[in-house]
Amino acid sequence: MARTRTIQRPVGPVAYDCVKVIIVRDGSALLFSEFGQRIVTVGDVVVLNANVLCGSEPEGHITTTTIYLDTDYVIDQVFWQHAWLLRDRLDAQRFTEAVYSEPSQVLRLGEDRTGMLMPWLDELVARSIDGGFEHNFHRMQALWFAIADVVTPFINVSPVRQSPTQRAHSRPTLPRCRRFAPVRDEAHETRATLASDIAANWTLGVLSARVHLSPKQLSRVFTETYGKTPLAYLTMLRVEEMAHLLRETDMTIDVAARSVGWASRSRANEAFQECVGMTPSAYRRMHLAGE
Repeated sequence: MARTRTIQRPVGPVAYDCVKVIIVRDGSALLFSEFGQRIVTVGDVVVLNANVLCGSEPEGHITTTTIYLDTDYVIDQVFWQHAWLLRDRLDAQRFTEAVYSEPSQVLRLGEDRTGMLMPWLDELVARSIDGGFEHNFHRMQALWFAIADVVTPFINVSPVRQSPTQRAHSRPTLPRCRRFAPVRDEAHETRATLASDIAANWTLGVLSARVHLSPKQLSRVFTETYGKTPLAYLTMLRVEEMAHLLRETDMTIDVAARSVGWASRSRANEAFQECVGMTPSAYRRMHLAGE
């Protein structure tokens, strides 16, 4: 799916359960995510892995086209691209995790290269709206391949995980076998438990006892479904809610941190900065300046 929109107010941070490729068409914005804070402008492309928090503050306005890619679909493409090297589809998942290990990137393509993409992007958006993928399957794939052919040479790849941001738990793990077997009820139940009370002092032992699995089994089952361990997923939920409180209420940072379950401001600052790319106080100042 692809959508074009113009943004004039601060957005996020939010996380999507898909890969996002964001092409800046006009204007500029301060982007904040796991890469920290970056100014993006015309000629830039932002690539976000699934379940990665990201927000933005437009400098006046910013117009973007965002392409939303199902994670399994991306792994399929990696498999066929490297079929001479990989043994099977599950091997492609491990290969993808090793090579495309950064959770988020800003690619500086330049105005000339992104200008080449505009006719394809406009048609991709139109076909996304007019009937969607199932009715325009071949043409939409052709358009995406043309766009990817320009963008992917700029994506950073790494043979091994080296930097602190290259974290397996921040990335989705969606093996092909999920297409042929139901997702485990234990994973869904654990997610619902975490979301029902994000401020609770959940531990892996308590969560695993609720669903009658060992802690090791629950961690594996949950990560296969949601791409994060249960406690990493809880951290994401807390950061999202804390950001909402900082935007929409007058709560102090300490009170907001306690209300989502962190006993200390230092832990809240650490988690918030790791997920959003800035401290809670910097995030609140940015939002107030935007208003």
